[in-house]
Parts: sequence; C-alpha cells; structure tokens
Amino acid sequence: MIEKIWSGQSPLWLLLLPLSGLYGLVSNLIRLSYRLGLRKSWRASVPVVVVGNLTAGGNGKTPVVVWLVEQLQQRGVRVGVVSRGYGGKAERYPLVLDAQTSSTQAGDEPVLIFQRTGASVAVSPVRREAVQALQNLAQPQIIITDDGLQHYALARDYEIVVVDGVRRFGNGWWLPAGPMRERTSRLRDVDAVIVNGGTPEAGEIAMQLLPSQAVNLLTGEKRDANTLNDVVAMAGIGHPPRFFATLESLGVKPISQHSLSDHQALTEAEVAAFARPDQTLLMTEKDAVKCRAFAHANWWYLPVDAQLATPAADKLLSDILSLVR
Repeated sequence: MIEKIWSGQSPLWLLLLPLSGLYGLVSNLIRLSYRLGLRKSWRASVPVVVVGNLTAGGNGKTPVVVWLVEQLQQRGVRVGVVSRGYGGKAERYPLVLDAQTSSTQAGDEPVLIFQRTGASVAVSPVRREAVQALQNLAQPQIIITDDGLQHYALARDYEIVVVDGVRRFGNGWWLPAGPMRERTSRLRDVDAVIVNGGTPEAGEIAMQLLPSQAVNLLTGEKRDANTLNDVVAMAGIGHPPRFFATLESLGVKPISQHSLSDHQALTEAEVAAFARPDQTLLMTEKDAVKCRAFAHANWWYLPVDAQLATPAADKLLSDILSLVR
C-alpha cells in the first residue's frame, strides 16, 4: 500500500499532504539553521564522505558504501565507517564493532559492512561520537558515513546520493505523503549522484547490483543460485521486490516469496517457519547477518556487489582520494 501511495497510484497521498508540509517545514528549518550558523556542525580531523539518499526505503546505499570502502582499501587508504546503527540496541554508545558484535547490538547494515570489508566500524545515534571513537582507536585516514545525509550536525567534505533508478522519487512529496526526506533540489548541492538500475540522467553515475554465488550460512559453501532446489525466498530489505527480481534474472523460481520489513528483528522460529527441512531458504546478505547465529543447514544467502560505470566511477574515486592527506 505504501508503495502505491508514494508513487501517486493511490489518491490517499492527498490526505497526508498536511503532514508532509509540516515535515518539509521542519526539515528546511533545520538545514537553514546550520547554513546560517545558528547551529554548529562538528568537523572531524579527517575527511568525511556521506553516502545517503533523499528517499526512505532501500536504494542500494549499503552496497555503495562497501564498494567505496573496498576501492579505497585497495589503494592503501585506512577507512573507517560510521552509522547510526538503526535496528540495533547497544548497552552503551559509541559501539566499535568486533567479530562478536551482533546485529541486535549494532544493526544489520553495520555488521554487514564490517564482515564484508574488515574496516573499522562504529555506531552511535550521535555520529560525532562514533567518529571520535574510530579516530581514537583506528586512526582512519577517511571516514565514510552509511546514511546521514540529513544529519547536518556532522560536517562533511563530500556528499554522495544514491537513487533507485526505477522508482526514482515517487510522487516527489515529503514523508509521509511521499518518499522524500528532502526535495530533489537538494541534488544541486551534492558532489555525486549514483543511480541504481534504470536509466541514469545527465550527470548521474550508473550502477548495477551484480549477484555473486549463493553462500551457505553454516558451511560457507558457494553454489550458483540456479542450482539450488526447492527454493523459498526471503527478503527483509528496503525494497524486497528488487531481490526477487534478481533471483528471477538468475533463473531461480521460488516456491514462495516472503517480504519482511527493513531492519526487522528475526528469531529462529520465525525464519524456520518459512521453509521445510527439505526446502532451501535463500535470503539476502543483510538478512544473513541476523540469522547466522541460529542458521540451519539448508539456509543460503545471495551477496550482491555494486558495479559503477567508468570513467565516472574513476573520477569519483579520484576526487575522494584527493581529500586524503
């Protein structure tokens, strides 16, 4: 239903316009207060790159963060990543992740980034505290923030916006009548716009999410997804249909599909109920970080990697590398 409202297919969005107007007013006043110096942004001693979006829901932001971290690491740069840690609840903040940190503590996306890249990752609702923790412990040369485009309390040196190339900006209205956190005019101020799928517009960087082999949660065994039998698909991401479409493109035809809420906490009983022991449960990597502690032998996940079009991607990396002292 929410997709139909935000796309304008349902007239119910008109009833929410007063709330959207209020959201937009508050959002604009907050940003204006920082631009006028009425509120002060805190600046780190190393460059900060924000990877965020203008809309609510999954746009492919986390794969972009992973891609950026890996590209910088390959060039010898010590990278730190900070996040709000949405969906997690730690005993204290800031929380610097280690091999024992669970998604229950830190949130699924920070754990995924830590496991994929090995970079230093810290979470806190106050991102300044997460940055300071990394500076004290890991001494990174650059900080990447996973989300936080609208978190103006943290000064930034480079801004990247990730856009869903198929859904774009829906009906263009602020939450809750539409999907927008900020209006599209904000794109004029950012340094780069990356478009996940669809057809990029002038000046935008095209990106595709490329699936790898499916990975068994218990053993780490890898197989082509289309060789798995009796597949039941599960996706707890911002836009589950994207995962199901990826499976279809690989020739996987699930017996059933289960869409979960983004960042939804999962229990063994809930997940096990989706597939019988003789069936194969195939999930996203983001779901896998929440299920690994109680995984069954027939549970698999499908990693995806961001692939950005060159030479625009090379220019983006060059610009970011120039910030590193």
